[in-house]
Amino acid sequence: MTSAALATVLAEPSTQDVRVVRRRLGPGRRVRLAFWIGPSLLLAIWVTGSSTGFIAPQVLTAPWDVVKEFGDQWSNHDLLGNIATSVQRAALGLLIGTAAGFLLALVSGLSRLGEAVIDGPIQIKRAVPTLALIPLFVAWFGIGEQMKVITIALISMIPIYVNTHNGLRGIDNRYAELAETLDIRRGAFLRHVVLPGALPGFLLGLRFAVTSAMLGLVVVEQYNSLSGIGHMMTLAQEYGETSVIVVGLVLYGVYGFLADAAVRLVERKALSWRRTLEG
Repeated sequence: MTSAALATVLAEPSTQDVRVVRRRLGPGRRVRLAFWIGPSLLLAIWVTGSSTGFIAPQVLTAPWDVVKEFGDQWSNHDLLGNIATSVQRAALGLLIGTAAGFLLALVSGLSRLGEAVIDGPIQIKRAVPTLALIPLFVAWFGIGEQMKVITIALISMIPIYVNTHNGLRGIDNRYAELAETLDIRRGAFLRHVVLPGALPGFLLGLRFAVTSAMLGLVVVEQYNSLSGIGHMMTLAQEYGETSVIVVGLVLYGVYGFLADAAVRLVERKALSWRRTLEG
């Protein structure tokens, strides 16, 4: 090719788009009202199945009958009192379990001696289902509120401990070395390095703890409760009122779903500094 021809080729604008197209490999932009899509689909399947007869009333009560039963329980029975009792039990047990799990993880995660004393018994407890301990708790604490709250607290404590401990041990050791070089006191080290580093693990543990608290609540309310959603469902089982049982299940599900959503919202706000796929 002569020099003139080469100059002509270089001078002509290229018709081929050479821009780099970046392929999105992440989950994409947030979907508006995504929070409600899954539950709405589940409700739509329930409504469609009940209205077409695919889901027999003997198998699962129709949604409109559940709504009617909810209104009856609210007006003619103490549904609000049962809800308040169950929420109070779960919240108190979750609060105690969260505080205990966090403190134990802090001691075990920041001290080899603390780990030697605490971690072994915690792992043994993990291998023993809390629900299997309920007969022992009944013998120790009776069948009152104390036994119920302690059971929920013990179930909630384990995920908090495991995930917070894992978060603490995952902190880069160079931060500790830098803090020692700068002669930072232990209190400042805890505030500025340890707590921010353990926060993702703690919040993940809190999500599991909320679900675990619900599991514990469902079980302990079967033990001679005089109030609560479980008490309502136990009475309904004796009288064969399946619609009341479904009302209780829906309430448990709504509570668990909203509690998990609240923790995820706190997690998103508290960890907004992270550049992750969560966005």
